[in-house]
Amino acid sequence: MAPTLTVSDEVRALTPGFTHVAVEAHGLVGGPSTDASSALLDEAARRLAARLEGRAPHEDPHMAAWRETYTAFGSKPSRTRNSAEALARRAVTDAGLPRINLLVDLYNAISVAHLIPVGGEDLDRIEGGMRLVRASGEEDFVTVAGGEETVEHPDAGEVVWCDEAGVTCRRWNWRQGPRTRLTEQTASGIFLLESLPPMPVAEVEAAAAELAELLEKFSPGAEVTVRPPAS
Repeated sequence: MAPTLTVSDEVRALTPGFTHVAVEAHGLVGGPSTDASSALLDEAARRLAARLEGRAPHEDPHMAAWRETYTAFGSKPSRTRNSAEALARRAVTDAGLPRINLLVDLYNAISVAHLIPVGGEDLDRIEGGMRLVRASGEEDFVTVAGGEETVEHPDAGEVVWCDEAGVTCRRWNWRQGPRTRLTEQTASGIFLLESLPPMPVAEVEAAAAELAELLEKFSPGAEVTVRPPAS
């Protein structure tokens, strides 16, 4: 059963126009990156270049809105960029987009092509419901540093996604924890596409539909559901 997704009143007050669309998928076929998933990333980079028309990623109106939001909850957007801007910066440089694994490649391609932060969580590793909240600063965020597992704590007031076991993603959509990330063995996942004005909700819905189609294509027989937009 998929987790409930809750946005706290404090986050709603911070960003009244925030919208997220979730794509839930069961029966996924994971695995390493493939030539086909790599080609999707290359095509996404081309779509991004056409979208930007020579601008830097942070100059896109949607990315500018995310920068304003990061500043509003106390993060420095030039140091801790939202996931879409971070990927876009790689896409337009010689570094290029990373190839992680099949499932991550699919949602990264959608993120870059549409300039929308997209995250993927392994449903079998999520504990209880998922909540978007402003942190107290005492929550646990289990990550890896220097090859060793370590526990960090978000800043007080920082916007985080969390479940019953702790923080799953810091600074809204900046850094995901390894506990719930999609791996080559993931069979069930939930993908979150997040947007702010001025991006039209219809564009987020179109991106979610495109992701659902890719998941069905690369995992024949998978049960894929797009949840209605929520704010």
